[in-house]
Amino acid sequence: MDIQGKNYIGYSLSAESDRTFQAYVPSQDDFLPERFHVATSAEVEQTMRLAEKAFQEYAGISASRRADFLIAITEEMLAIGDHLLERASQETGLPAGRLQGERARTINQLTQFADLLREGSWVEASIDTALPDRQPAPKPDIRKMLVPIGPVVVFGSSNFPFAYSVAGVDVGPAIAAGNPVIVKAHAAHPGVSDLTAQAIVAAAKRTGMPEGVFSMLYDDKFEVGAALVKHPVTAAVGFTGSFKGGMALHKLAQEREDPIPVFAEMGSVNPIVVLPQYLKNNAQELGKTLAGSVSLGAGQFCTNPGLVFVTRSEGVDLFKEYYQKAIAETVSATMLTAGICKNFYRLRDEVFGQNDVSELVVSENINSGENQAQASIAEVSGAAFIANPKLHEEVFGPFSLLVVCENTDELLNAISHLKGQLTATLMAEETEAASYPALLRQLARISGRFIMNGVPTGVEVCPSMHHGGPFPATVDSKFTSVGRHSILRFVRPQSFQNWPDSLLPDALKNDNPLGINRLVNNILTSESVSH
Repeated sequence: MDIQGKNYIGYSLSAESDRTFQAYVPSQDDFLPERFHVATSAEVEQTMRLAEKAFQEYAGISASRRADFLIAITEEMLAIGDHLLERASQETGLPAGRLQGERARTINQLTQFADLLREGSWVEASIDTALPDRQPAPKPDIRKMLVPIGPVVVFGSSNFPFAYSVAGVDVGPAIAAGNPVIVKAHAAHPGVSDLTAQAIVAAAKRTGMPEGVFSMLYDDKFEVGAALVKHPVTAAVGFTGSFKGGMALHKLAQEREDPIPVFAEMGSVNPIVVLPQYLKNNAQELGKTLAGSVSLGAGQFCTNPGLVFVTRSEGVDLFKEYYQKAIAETVSATMLTAGICKNFYRLRDEVFGQNDVSELVVSENINSGENQAQASIAEVSGAAFIANPKLHEEVFGPFSLLVVCENTDELLNAISHLKGQLTATLMAEETEAASYPALLRQLARISGRFIMNGVPTGVEVCPSMHHGGPFPATVDSKFTSVGRHSILRFVRPQSFQNWPDSLLPDALKNDNPLGINRLVNNILTSESVSH
């Protein structure tokens, strides 16, 4: 399968612009030969009008056919074979094993949404039958379900070329819900985006989806993304990236004549709090575990732990010894782009340069290749951390700050200065944790996922996973970008009052032809409604 380098507007390829860019190879500080054509304003308009037309048909396509479409995407992605993984590794510097797992996760996500559609109860059908004789006024027949919202614009993420990109956590649920999707491909991995787009287009054709159900446009700057967000046809936006980028899109969306939601995941420092008894009992293993989580994926996960809090106690010095040793032995890894690598060192060195911050260790085990990130940790007192907001910010890369508090009161004060996070972690013995109710409440309040005695890296794709968190981790803490409930971002409730049964959607008809669970007169049942 050859990379086209053109914009995917429905089933057509388009390259109207002379402005192009190339894919960067971070490990070699070089570029791949293919040129990718930046979309023009005319191509943006054509794409959005095609998506608008496609929505009129696609919203009415059965859930089972949409499920077939999702499964076809997984089959087409797998059919590309190792070529997809090899291209992803070239463009991102990520190892083949990591990418193989990420592709499997992406396919698993799409498969789970296909299963969700085939079961069908996710639409939350609710039926309240009429009571014509009710006094003092009759009660009408009212029925409600979730319905698609319209074309969704998705921004590919730099650090996950599969899971948060062209077939990832925003695209899958948006398509499953019945919405056309327009992807703005990330310039950090345009070739793997191109190959994935070809797989989706092939799947759409194979399963008879309307043209425009999927499109993908290129840009290595910001104009195309801004135009997509501002276009009147766009109904919602999915984004994973920096706080600055997410808030810029959110601002554009709110300034529209008809404001739309931007579901932005924007970063997190993912604090870990280690209580004294647990620290004393697990010093050696904890040092290794934290070093592995800090450096995993060159620290380029949204869940790498950027802050570790302890109180001054018997086990601190021994833990630091093992933690430093494990970081020192960590091998450097290639970062995604030269810009990301440069920014990592800039932000890390800014932290190193703050008052009362001491450098604990920087790994000297450096791999060959360009854009190598060295795992690093620093230390600061609880009082200095509280006084310096700069230390509360994310450093995207393999870096973490150890905050040593004098006592529990200072620890609670330090945690109270943190903003919303994707995750918070407590490492404690069970009886020990029960003695810190105020700390538990604080950590739960600022986090979307609250972990005990584990690391935040590794996001399981399952119904109980909440991958989101209070602002500024995300724009809206009520929604997750991972798991079946992520579909709720791209639907809205619709009530039908006094409609004849023959004209209702299948999910709301008396005979329940889909066989789904429904709330009928406040009772959850899959039975038919009595006539």
